[in-house]
Amino acid sequence: MSASVSESTGDRFSYRCHYGATVLDDHRTRFTLWAPDAETVRLELSRTPGGEPEVLSMEKGQNGHFALELECPPGAHYRYRISDDLAVPDPAARAQHEDITGPSVVIDPQGHGWKNSHWQGRPWHETVILEVHVGVLGGFDGVRKRLQDWAGMGITAIELMPVNEFPGARNWGYDGVLPYAVEASYGTPDQLKAMIDEAHGLGLMVFLDVVYNHFGPDGNYLPHYAGDFFTGERTPWGDEIDFERPQVRDFFIDNALMWVEEYRFDGLRFDAVHAINNDGFLREMSERIKAQVNDTRHIHLMLENERNSASLLESTYTAQWNDDIHNVLHALLTGEHEGYYADYCDHATDKLASALHGGFIFQGQNDRHGHSRGEPSGHLPPTAFIAFLQNHDQVGNRAMGERLISLVDQERLEAATALLLLCPMIPMLFMGEESGEQHPFLFFTDHRDELADAVREGRRSEFADFSHFKDEKTRAQIPDPNAVSTFEQSCLKSESMDDPEAAMWRTRYMTLLDIRHAEIIPRLPGTRPMGAVPLGEGAILAHWRMGDGTVLAIAVNLGKQRVSIDAPEGQRLYELGESDDATTLAPGAVRACLSSHL
Repeated sequence: MSASVSESTGDRFSYRCHYGATVLDDHRTRFTLWAPDAETVRLELSRTPGGEPEVLSMEKGQNGHFALELECPPGAHYRYRISDDLAVPDPAARAQHEDITGPSVVIDPQGHGWKNSHWQGRPWHETVILEVHVGVLGGFDGVRKRLQDWAGMGITAIELMPVNEFPGARNWGYDGVLPYAVEASYGTPDQLKAMIDEAHGLGLMVFLDVVYNHFGPDGNYLPHYAGDFFTGERTPWGDEIDFERPQVRDFFIDNALMWVEEYRFDGLRFDAVHAINNDGFLREMSERIKAQVNDTRHIHLMLENERNSASLLESTYTAQWNDDIHNVLHALLTGEHEGYYADYCDHATDKLASALHGGFIFQGQNDRHGHSRGEPSGHLPPTAFIAFLQNHDQVGNRAMGERLISLVDQERLEAATALLLLCPMIPMLFMGEESGEQHPFLFFTDHRDELADAVREGRRSEFADFSHFKDEKTRAQIPDPNAVSTFEQSCLKSESMDDPEAAMWRTRYMTLLDIRHAEIIPRLPGTRPMGAVPLGEGAILAHWRMGDGTVLAIAVNLGKQRVSIDAPEGQRLYELGESDDATTLAPGAVRACLSSHL
């Protein structure tokens, strides 16, 4: 089996993986499949799309690997014939024809010539993320049309929800089964590269969500020929993946490196790694990615991790999505207390102070289920935490997909936004947030037949314990994930300069981001928290010692009552709300100051 290797020729890049169809030159391709449970594997190859396939025996090597090298141009279609009654797509295919069950397509990774091949990325402390779903924006070309506008607002990175192949044409992407293949309904691999290339030309980093903790329920053929890919145990999301096996590790680490090296992504966000019960694999993956890039580019590796493993953030990973700070802010703003918000609604102001000072709220305490969660995180810099008021999970996993703008009064939402964009944690926005989007973002899929029924009923049953949805008739109003209308409701409206409401919100975000870029970002390296104290219900005064020795103070009142305050001293960076009384802070008010001392 050939080793993986990164290759570049001027303005063209590729990453040669252990598995899949590897284009060796203009005429020859090598096919490699790990199928330890198969006695024989035959390659069904159509050298021209739609042509009559040739059936060719693959050579069986050690440890269940099958390989074949032959004359084959890019664009050819192929499948692996495992048995007389089973032909499967390539699990490491870079593209598919006719969805996940169709033939795989041979892709030449060096087909795209990069205009911005010398782009090296941006330092992490400059990051301001906008999370986007490619499908609701009209595919890769639709995203591309918005890049200049986002860059002009002060966004420095866009984070794409997963773009690998999934069943059908509408999906969040987190239950995909072909992690190497670009989703055909979004565009081609070269269109994705062109979008990333243009983003780099505008100074924008591009991050990608990747899912290595499970495969989706439709189209996963690995158990038929590689049972050793799995442990034999079941998880809530399907068969547990065996990360102890080197072939499995190579499969996923190669995938990460392909996105970084071949597609030139500036970073990856690893979805729900708490479902990967193997920190050794997580550490190896980070180490191999960093060794491959070798300090030639800024590459940022982010986690979603309910375990709050602060140790993984000390040197292994760049940062973690901080669900704790989102959850406590949401509880304070909305008063919601069901589901996981039950862990945050009691003593919420104290918990917000804890998050602003020490990163995680749960640093080993028991949650509502009596389970200890988290590790001490106070020694980590604020930039190890990604803060947000909304994301795809927190909006889309609501029954009706409501955005925060429809749940909270405008003054307090503005105040929370100011805290988000001016505090030293790395801020993240969810697409549409920057322009006051009020359309919902719903959970949508494109499943068929029995699976579609199961997903619809499963989705509605998830909310049976919530007070508003205890009645079956009420639950029936929850949108059907498989309905085209559910997807269409989630699509962002076209940007219009004539929309005064959108223009108002955009001005607010640009004002705050201008301040962040001018006054906060240059001082972020070396920043340490100095403490955060409650001023009253929902009101906080927090201080940070910035990297240049100055002190940033932010006072914010997310509550509904006026509170007393010792007015922060120094240069006034931003003020929101009533300013005629320096000794009190009105609901929805914010004061941010920068001084040379505390």
